[in-house]
Amino acid sequence: MADLAGYEEPVVWQGRRVRAFIPARLADRDLSLQAETVARTAAAAVEVRHAAEGLTHDFEPLVRLLLRAEGVASSFIEGIKAPVVDIVLAEEGTAVVGSAAAWVAANLSAVTNAVALAPARTLSADLLLEWHRTLMTGSPTPERYVGTFRSEQGWIGGTDPTNAHLVTPPPDRIASLIDDLLAYVNSDDADPVAQAAIAHAQFEVIHPFADGNGRVGRILVAWILTRRLSLLTPPPVSIAIAADVGGYAAGLTLFRLGELDHWVRWFGDAVTNGGRAQGNLVREVEGLKTLWRDRLGQREGRSLRSDAAAWRVLELLPRHLLLTSDVVSAELKISNKAAIAALRQTADAGVLLEYGTMIRGPGQPAKLYVSKELLGLTGSNPLR
Repeated sequence: MADLAGYEEPVVWQGRRVRAFIPARLADRDLSLQAETVARTAAAAVEVRHAAEGLTHDFEPLVRLLLRAEGVASSFIEGIKAPVVDIVLAEEGTAVVGSAAAWVAANLSAVTNAVALAPARTLSADLLLEWHRTLMTGSPTPERYVGTFRSEQGWIGGTDPTNAHLVTPPPDRIASLIDDLLAYVNSDDADPVAQAAIAHAQFEVIHPFADGNGRVGRILVAWILTRRLSLLTPPPVSIAIAADVGGYAAGLTLFRLGELDHWVRWFGDAVTNGGRAQGNLVREVEGLKTLWRDRLGQREGRSLRSDAAAWRVLELLPRHLLLTSDVVSAELKISNKAAIAALRQTADAGVLLEYGTMIRGPGQPAKLYVSKELLGLTGSNPLR
């Protein structure tokens, strides 16, 4: 049954009268869920916890891969796409400011910072603004809209509020609605998956920023799930959302219409799928390691010495998604000449792919090597 989800209120926009939707405060809503919905969210939490068990060994590189998968998918939902290799380069500060790769890297930075702080901090308006500032680094959004709640009327869809899909609350309502949302988010009383679903939907209806609301809202999901389920890293829920953007949009609309259970069930299934994606990624990385060892061992039908540096190059994956002779030399404590030879051997074996050059200060540009298969785990088009 639908509950009172909000109401419309007339507002004036550039001399014209439109109707803005004001969501009901969560503190005033009946947020109880049907038994089927509760079972669905409980199953999602079990799936996520099960997937997390795969991160017990050498988890830091896997955590980074998972966070990158989340950041890439979240940006993709908003139509922001870039080759994964360019995103990794952007993380290291080599991308053109304002490029799509730089924006996706900023999304990754924002979600990484949020997840790192999830166990230690309650959520505040200042922290939301901090996420937004990080997220919008290098974006074309005017500076006056970055790291601050909007001071102008907002809307979703259409060219202006007169033909919009939804006219969001006027700016003078944002502070009180955010305070209500924060009180709900910081509570430990609600089911964790349902809490993430409801908080995300309410945030999207409030639409407190001039730009970046969808991505900040999905960072909020990552923060809640990490905090409430005591995770090292959240499941890449945005991968599941990106696979059914229509269902996502429909679910948010039904939430606004008071159909709470429909939205929470859809979201619970997205979390379940995100947990499965996490488990699959961990297994695929282990499978790739075995495949790489086999390829290197069978290189050109010859036996590679057990102490060859090329074997040790494999140990640097997936901790380093981009390899140069400088990186290999420093990590393995071998000469640059030996590092170049080892990288060539792994490339000849089909483990790595030469991908242009990289300039790191004075001297000759270094050849850049990547694993197309590894990059492909976090994006559909890793190199283009």
